Amino acid sequence: MSQLTGTGPAVVAQGLYEENVVAQHNLGELVHSNDGRAFRYCKAGGSALAAGKLQQSSAQDTDDHNLAIAASAIGATTIVTTGTVTVTANQYADGFAVIADDAGEGYMYKISSHAAATAAVVTINLADDIVIALTTATTVDLVKNPYDGVIIAPTTISSSPAGVAVKALTASYFGWLQVSGPCSVLIDQTGTVGSDVVASNAVAGAVEVTADGASEILSVVGTLMVAVTNAEYGLVNLRML
Repeated sequence: MSQLTGTGPAVVAQGLYEENVVAQHNLGELVHSNDGRAFRYCKAGGSALAAGKLQQSSAQDTDDHNLAIAASAIGATTIVTTGTVTVTANQYADGFAVIADDAGEGYMYKISSHAAATAAVVTINLADDIVIALTTATTVDLVKNPYDGVIIAPTTISSSPAGVAVKALTASYFGWLQVSGPCSVLIDQTGTVGSDVVASNAVAGAVEVTADGASEILSVVGTLMVAVTNAEYGLVNLRML
């Protein structure tokens, strides 16, 4: 098994090819192998992940974007919505409150916790102190941690690429995604060595070369290290840190 290490002195609690129903690391935590690859810790969404397939962050709930809020002073550690929302308890824990518009815009704050709400206002508890006072004109987007509830990348992208599953991961379990370095990935079409690849718009969880028309507008996830054949797995040098 490859030895995992953190970016500094670290103890890795969960092996590369292990899964766990209980989180052993922070979501998104970055570790490196001693051969130059890099991995981030994730939680699978409601369906199992497949080894060698590109994964995507869970689709964001746009009903929880551009929310009106009450004013919050500098140093406050809560944001209270004034519009009603429907969320499960801690749905956005470890995610982010992004100040979308008006006073405080351009800042974002990590969310530590919040209660459940059904068509009601909700108090968002923050891990950070508010830096710029928020007013009643400020609007906020609630965004999940990109490594919470990842799914096999669909053919119509609904969020950003998150990494490639290194093993089959049970739904709602925790494990590792590879985000950098040589990685075996499902290929949608033939491709030549050195070609950049993006998420496939035809095969869920696959990648395709950027020469395929509309795919050129998608973010590049890596570069082919070998010539590849359609519907097989090929070596891609990932760059998704």
